[in-house]
Amino acid sequence: MYTEEIREILAKHARLAVDVKELADNSNLYQAGLTSLTTVNLMLAIEDHFDIEFPDSLLGRNTFGSIEAISEAVEEVLNS
Repeated sequence: MYTEEIREILAKHARLAVDVKELADNSNLYQAGLTSLTTVNLMLAIEDHFDIEFPDSLLGRNTFGSIEAISEAVEEVLNS
């Protein structure tokens, strides 16, 4: 999975209220301070890093709700 790379991107772009290192892979990122604006910044940074484009079907709150969910979405896009 891609959790470590996603953690690095989160640390740079998400502006969370807590340290990314303290979050479990399934922690709710919105409860940790992720906003709609930072979600867009995060999405763009992930797309750039992995050279992917999220399809419309993955552009929802659930996709960016946790490190685990983001990792699964990245894996899905890379394998399609």
